[in-house]
Parts: sequence; C-alpha cells; structure tokens
Amino acid sequence: MAPSKKLALSGSNALAPIDPDQTLKASKALLTHITKAAKETSEEPTKRNLLEDDDDEETPVWLTLTTKRHIADKARLQPGKISVPHSLNTDENSTICVITADPQRAYKNIIGSDEFPAELSKRITRVIDFSKLKAKYGQYEAQRKLFSEHDIFLADDRIINRLPKVLGKTFYKTTAKRPIPVVFSAKRPKVDGKRAKRDKSKTDDVNAGTAAEIAKEIQNALASALVSLSPTTNTAVRIGYSNWTPEQIADNVDAVVTGLVGKWVPQKWRNVRSIYIKGPNTAALPIWLTDELWVDEKDVIADEEADAKKAEKANVGKKRKSLDAGAECESSAPKKKAKKQEKATAESNDDKLDKQIAERKAKLKKQKAAAKKAMDD
Repeated sequence: MAPSKKLALSGSNALAPIDPDQTLKASKALLTHITKAAKETSEEPTKRNLLEDDDDEETPVWLTLTTKRHIADKARLQPGKISVPHSLNTDENSTICVITADPQRAYKNIIGSDEFPAELSKRITRVIDFSKLKAKYGQYEAQRKLFSEHDIFLADDRIINRLPKVLGKTFYKTTAKRPIPVVFSAKRPKVDGKRAKRDKSKTDDVNAGTAAEIAKEIQNALASALVSLSPTTNTAVRIGYSNWTPEQIADNVDAVVTGLVGKWVPQKWRNVRSIYIKGPNTAALPIWLTDELWVDEKDVIADEEADAKKAEKANVGKKRKSLDAGAECESSAPKKKAKKQEKATAESNDDKLDKQIAERKAKLKKQKAAAKKAMDD
C-alpha cells in the first residue's frame, strides 16, 4: 500500500498526509464488521456476564499508531488531549466529576458562580480536590462507587500524574473513564511577548482561572480525545463508536493522527511505522504503512558488520591474545611437550621394573610352597 501521493520524508518535520480514501474505506469495512459481529453475538444463547457494564452499549473504535523507536521522553508521556471534529462526549445528560488542586472550595465557588455557564454547571455533580480524594477514595469499594456515579472525569493538569497511585486499577485498567487533563490554573499575562513568571511569594492566592476560562477549558476537554502514552512503540487512542458514520470516523482519524505525530512522536513522520483502526475484538485494518523500517541510515547494518558484532558478543568475557603472542605460544608449545617427553623417558627404567616383577613372583612361589607343605603335614 502506497503511503501517500505527497509523501516526502526528507526531514523530521516532513509531512506525510494519510490517504483519505484509504481511511474512509477502512472505516466502512470496520463498522460493517462490528455491526455484523454484534448481531451474531446477540442471537447466540449465552449466559449473561455479571461483570460487564450495562451502560457500555456503544462499541469503541480505536486508532493504533506504531513507531519505529520507543517514546521514552517523560515530557511526551504526559497525559494529554487532541481536539476532534466529532466529540466522544455528546450526551448532554452525562455527569461530570472535576478533580482539582487544593483548595476545593475555591473551584466550587467558581463553578457555582453566575459567570459560569448554567448548562455546564448542572452537569458537574462533584468537585473534589486531590487531598480529599486521597483521604476518601483510597479503598477499592469507594473507588468503584465513585467510578459508577459519574460518566466523565476531568482533572487538573497539575495533579494528573498523581492520580494513578490514588485511583488505581479501578480507573486506569481501561481508558473508558480515565481522567482527562484540564488547565484550571490562571493564565499568566504576557510581558514583551513572553509569559511572566508567577509570584510564588503570594501563598494565600489561589492559582485558579476565571469562570469563563475554566468553562472554556472544560468544553474543550469534552470535545477532545484522550491521549495516554506508555514507553512503548504502540499507542492507542479512542476516536469514535460503532454507531457513527464512516465519515465521522475518518474525520477524527485525520485529526488524531495529525495531533499525535505533530506533538507526541519524536522525529514526527520519520519515526512513524504504521497506522491502523480497530474495534475491541477485531483485526486491525491498515490506513498507512511506511516504506522504510528505520529512522536513520545508521540504523541499517550490513551483513558483514552484523556478523562481526555477533562474533564480538560471542567472545564477551574471554581474554584475547594478539597475533604475535599467539604465534609465540604455538612455537613454544611443541618445545615444552618435547621436554616433558624427554624427562619422562629419563625417569622411566625398564630393567629396574622387570627385576621388581621377578622378585614379586619368586616371593609368591615361596608362599604357595609353604602353604602346600603345611597342608600335607
């Protein structure tokens, strides 16, 4: 499959737009397969799984991006979000839980103020700061209760990295309700085109944005796809659901791929290996594949160099000798052997050995004769 008609990978910032026709074709095939598989499963008389969530009716569609090298940069591994044309949170009746930095009361007052949009405020059913979250929801049962009581979780980007230790596998074994990072801090004013540093001496001031700024950040988070990377070559992002149209899936694919490659992938398209879309239990359908499996030319090793490296690894831990030393050892080895043979020959004496044997035999004959004479008497 050709990567693209406009593919040009001369540098790390080169663009390699995916083929929209290929994306739409893969989206149609995937949605058709998911619908068909769901229909066949519903017709089969199977026992109901009590561990499944009843409200998980929509089957998610995932975009999988693989890279040639591991993403190990800590800054890139920070949870983030990508704005998509078609939001994954369209249900206006869904409830929102907001996890903020301390103190909790300051953010509750902002969300409950008249300046905050009323429709959005009604959907936010709980505001809790990190300290109270750690104190109240450390136990598994409390985490399960919190998980089931809300549909969407938003978290302050300043404490987002500390949540996995508090919320545990209840929230982070899947990405269904994993907290989405939101900027709740106040925007710093610009001075000469640069953001001014915050005055840390004012400890009493709460670093929180205005009601309008926080509302805008929450709305942007609801219209975004969560990006949660791990230090591997494989990244999966939820981009839609099986009841969407292929065009909606294709639009979100284009937006997520552009955002991922532009911000999270080192060396951008040069480091991208493949892009797929898939369902939870389906095969991955390819959208884009690279023609080169290496990032730099130095990654390509000739056969002779590879054999040499294998030989070096095989001799690890063994002492090496120079060619001259080896030649000297070979020339000196026969001399040592000859000396040993001469010494052994000099020490051995056949005549002495024969005499000892004869004396031994004579002694045995005398002992036998004496024993026979004793028996006759």
